[in-house]
Amino acid sequence: MVLASYAMGSYCFIRSRYLLRQVPSGLSVTLNRQYSLEISPGLLRTESFIDGRWVSAPSTFQVLDPATGNELAKVSDCGPHEAKEAVNAAYKAFQTWKCQTAKERSNLLRKWYDLLTQHKEDLAKLITAEGGKPMKESLGEIAYSASFLEWFSEEARRVYGDIVATPHKDRKVLLLKQPLGVASIITPWNFPSAMITRKVGAALAAGCTVVVKPAEDTPLSALALAELAAQAGIPPGVFNVVPCSREKTPAVGEVLCTDPLVQKVSFTGSTATGKILLKHAAGTVKRVSMELGGHAPFIVFDSADVDRAVAGAMGSKFRNSGQTCVCSNRFLVQSGIHDTFVEKLGKAMDAELRLGHGSEPTTTQGPLINAQAAEKVQRQIEDAVSQGAVLVKGGKRVGNSFMQPTLLVNVSTDMLCTREETFGPLVPVIKFNTEKEALAIANASRVGLAGYFYSQDISQIWRVAEQLEVGMVGVNEGLLSTPEAPFGGVKESGLGREGSKYGIEEYLDVKYMCLGGLSL
Repeated sequence: MVLASYAMGSYCFIRSRYLLRQVPSGLSVTLNRQYSLEISPGLLRTESFIDGRWVSAPSTFQVLDPATGNELAKVSDCGPHEAKEAVNAAYKAFQTWKCQTAKERSNLLRKWYDLLTQHKEDLAKLITAEGGKPMKESLGEIAYSASFLEWFSEEARRVYGDIVATPHKDRKVLLLKQPLGVASIITPWNFPSAMITRKVGAALAAGCTVVVKPAEDTPLSALALAELAAQAGIPPGVFNVVPCSREKTPAVGEVLCTDPLVQKVSFTGSTATGKILLKHAAGTVKRVSMELGGHAPFIVFDSADVDRAVAGAMGSKFRNSGQTCVCSNRFLVQSGIHDTFVEKLGKAMDAELRLGHGSEPTTTQGPLINAQAAEKVQRQIEDAVSQGAVLVKGGKRVGNSFMQPTLLVNVSTDMLCTREETFGPLVPVIKFNTEKEALAIANASRVGLAGYFYSQDISQIWRVAEQLEVGMVGVNEGLLSTPEAPFGGVKESGLGREGSKYGIEEYLDVKYMCLGGLSL
């Protein structure tokens, strides 16, 4: 049962008690408490946002707290009709938005950034409620999300064309950069705010308009961003949001990828879904950006600073309970320091990781997004143990959607956990002997988003960084995302780059203009 009440200018959800089966006593006590979501009422939106208006759909779908399974809200379940309305609104708005000066667009993005910063606590509470992320991490995501609006508010004024020398005396060659048009933005649940601003900040800075389809698990964060965009003065139709249920996602996605008024599709999610969207977009030859699955190797060489490597592994693996596309997935540790690394990592896991509801200040590991996610991790653990892996820590599913942080050793490349992305708090450790062997294992994947390695041998650093088949490399560093650097992968991890000075180029066309007949 979900009770709702207005009090002291806040909207408060009081969730009913939910007792997880087979829950350790400490976690059981935590999840038996009543949690309230108290945020500014204007930020809790449940309708679609089209052409500057809040628009209801004929039906709704539930948004759940993944920690308890209780309902947070019912949100408008948009279908192809609403998606088409949003595309039309974006196309109409593009005709004027593209004519605004770069400085005008920059100023509006900066106002949006200021509002995100001002409302960071409320926005973080939404992420924790619908995504399960610990509150400290949710606050970190809002800062990260806002940083893209700040960055692209600055980049908006740095879109430069070129004048090219020509062999002809009576003409000049100019290269102009112009916005593509309407962009469809399809985003995942694991970073429900930052994945929107990283795309939308670049699109709006370039002069494009957007239709956002957020993940069905986490639409509340997207709708709160829409409210703040309106407060910032971003014109109607420039930023549209069409939430929908899992059942309607294929139909809505098809509209957003096939409508002839859409010129650009940007998607973050699984490689399998990305391939479907690419096929849709191919029919009208749209520009696409795809940030798809990862299967990041984390290599620790004998020369590494082991303590630093352990700290990097903790940050890279257990952020958002292992549910990030750049999470380390396969841990390769050289034989000379293998036992020391495993021992120290196990102690760090015991000392630093705490399961619980994301609203609890001591929680570092929230739930996985749903029961299916927990089942996948459980299946990988069972498969590995059945093939000879040794369970050092954790290994148990807790209730519906929690997984104990798990450490496995004696892992081989035949096991599921080394062949498919986990998206959960599982550390499978593979022992290796030589650099060549480590690189062969690391590169034996059809995806290549991020990779990490630890070494104090400068020659080895150059060799391995160049030979790893990934789009991003962390050398003696486990966290590498920042708005100033390009984010993207190689192989089946996607197309294009987000963030950095290159991110805005994804939303621009280069027009060649030849000015002839000159008397010079």
